[in-house]
Amino acid sequence: MGSLIDALTNNTQKSTVVRDCCDLIDAEVKDKGGISGLAIKAGYSTVKGIKPGFVEKAVEDLLPEFAKALEPIYDDARAQNKPVSEFFVTNTSRVADALLGITDAKAARAKSGVAKSAYDKLRSSAKKNVEQAVPRLGRLIEKYGT
Repeated sequence: MGSLIDALTNNTQKSTVVRDCCDLIDAEVKDKGGISGLAIKAGYSTVKGIKPGFVEKAVEDLLPEFAKALEPIYDDARAQNKPVSEFFVTNTSRVADALLGITDAKAARAKSGVAKSAYDKLRSSAKKNVEQAVPRLGRLIEKYGT
């Protein structure tokens, strides 16, 4: 089996992976409740409203970096002969930290003040929200990585 980066970014399935990632994000945002959920939904709506396809383009641009960040965790699961989705759930904090390290760096360099502001407002609760998405993410990674 090749690398996770190759599996997620090869030209034959990259567009499908991006679409599945966007569907995952949409589902996670939809599932949010309470006051913090309203803030997340409003922030996400703002980001999506910047321009059509903004989220898809962001996912496409971030996918190689996300795959690289997740590859050591993916490799650990395979080395231990464990299902990737199960291993990701067991290592939720590690997965979240790997992804947030990339988005934090990107947000710091964002050219769009609206996108940066929305990210900054949501960042304090980001780890909890990313951790909540890990089961879906693990299944997605398992789907394409194996």
